[in-house]
Amino acid sequence: MGNNTSYKKPLYEVAKIRDLKEMLELSSMLFAQKNAFLIKHKGKENYTPITYAKYKRDVDAFGTALTDCNLTGEKVALIGENRYEWAVTYLSVVNGMGIIVPIDKELPENEIQSLCERSEASAVIFSGKYIDVIKRIAITNKKLKYLIDMDISEDQEDVISYNQLMKKGYSLIDGGDKRFLDAKINPEVMNILLFTSGTTADSKAVMLSHTNICADLMGMCSMTYIGPEDTFLSVLPLHHTYECTCGFLCQIYRGCTIAYCEGLRHIARNLKEAKATMMVSVPLILESIYKHIWDQISKNKGTHIKIEIAVVISNFLRKIGIDIRKTLFKQIHQSFGGNLRLLVSGAAGINPKVAKGFRDLGIDLIQGYGLTECAPIVALNRDVYYKDSAAGLQLPDVELRIDQPLADGSGEIIAKGRNVMLGYFKNEQATAGAIKDGWFHTGDLGFIDKDGFVHVTGRKKDVIVTKNGKNVYPEEIEKVLNRSKYIEESMIWGKPDKDGDLQISAIVVPNLDNIRNELKAEPTKAQVDLIIAKEIKGINNKMPIYRHIKDFSIREEELIKTTTQKVKRHKEIERIKETC
Repeated sequence: MGNNTSYKKPLYEVAKIRDLKEMLELSSMLFAQKNAFLIKHKGKENYTPITYAKYKRDVDAFGTALTDCNLTGEKVALIGENRYEWAVTYLSVVNGMGIIVPIDKELPENEIQSLCERSEASAVIFSGKYIDVIKRIAITNKKLKYLIDMDISEDQEDVISYNQLMKKGYSLIDGGDKRFLDAKINPEVMNILLFTSGTTADSKAVMLSHTNICADLMGMCSMTYIGPEDTFLSVLPLHHTYECTCGFLCQIYRGCTIAYCEGLRHIARNLKEAKATMMVSVPLILESIYKHIWDQISKNKGTHIKIEIAVVISNFLRKIGIDIRKTLFKQIHQSFGGNLRLLVSGAAGINPKVAKGFRDLGIDLIQGYGLTECAPIVALNRDVYYKDSAAGLQLPDVELRIDQPLADGSGEIIAKGRNVMLGYFKNEQATAGAIKDGWFHTGDLGFIDKDGFVHVTGRKKDVIVTKNGKNVYPEEIEKVLNRSKYIEESMIWGKPDKDGDLQISAIVVPNLDNIRNELKAEPTKAQVDLIIAKEIKGINNKMPIYRHIKDFSIREEELIKTTTQKVKRHKEIERIKETC
């Protein structure tokens, strides 16, 4: 936790914004000549800067061109990797033109087709690599009037060039067209339509407004300092509301610079090249980075001992107000470019030891908690007041409480605030089930401690209820399993036994590299099974009997995940049943 008086520190002052159009106008005025983006053009090694003034002009021009296509009030699907054109398109659509529908580029063709149909999109703007997919979809989807390719330089048959459309927009503005520039925003209506993770059968379309997003931006930025001197490395997919709000819109709001990562294996290099100070990520990536740091340190036993001693000394000095972490661990900082100051983790709980470990080395790490339906953040650890085991404190304008708590204070987390969605698109039944008396029922289980920190223990729908009435939360056991150096990842599920009860079972993906290092040889299946069995036995000995893992299976390939690296439990269980 931060020091004992940290909670008394006032929130950071942030500008009040009514809508995202006002946000962009304010930032482009305050930071006109500052770099808004750092992008890499194909074949180029260095980042090219784009100023706030240029970004604002591009948004206005593209928005004007889309308006001229009679798309005002229409839904526009957006598919592509993290790139500048994605950021231009997003605000061009929502700032006075229509409704943006970001779609996961990793989805199979049939699901992209389904989401375009379900969203009733009239246009789709996409990266060039998806042109064949989009063309095939358009054959059967007659509502799609415009196919706009970000990468072609000239129009091709039924496909419009993004670049040509941009030029047209500039020309229209030069000729006095002010339809987009003067468009009034109603901040209370749907302007963003987001699909939750899952297959098309169970994904729901979340309706968000400017008010939802702006309330979330103001709340989160008042709790943790983010400023114009910061450069963010954008790593997670932008179609997901976590990265979109926290790794794009937040940065434009606060006058930061956004650099796009070229891929997960390029994170360290891109952090250096962009001189990044911050990164929003997920536990799987951050825990992997932390593990790599110590793997490198451990190659030299003497260095390992020196670093451990230095951490102890540094932590003692910090208690008396002396911080020498940047100097003591200079080499580690230099491996990330020397500027990295803050990591933000979300989408799932991170190992508290990893959060503390990064902080010990001089890189602060805080985590937050949110859902697509809440735009997304509802709780966040402050940079001056935190608990590494907690999801965070509720945002200033958000109310959180536990619905019908059990004797120990745990139960379903429910939320109320201006960031809560308008509802699910064309699904009144699901909306009524989720929002009751103004409270959004998250489906997450947890508790709020005496200091006001929210702790998430698992998903309501994933709880395993045994015959003796005990509730077992898979995520809690998985966290313990995944801390083993011999386990890469795991999933706990309830396997029916012959008595009709549910047996706590585990799917384990072993960390074969660490097992090889331990055995000094290529392991046999029997050796892997033995090592994992021994780990599980040790874990069982530290847990109550009703939570003991009774059965496990080894999986060689990684578990099926969403784009934010959450395991798709229903998919994994379907896979298990198919092989039984």
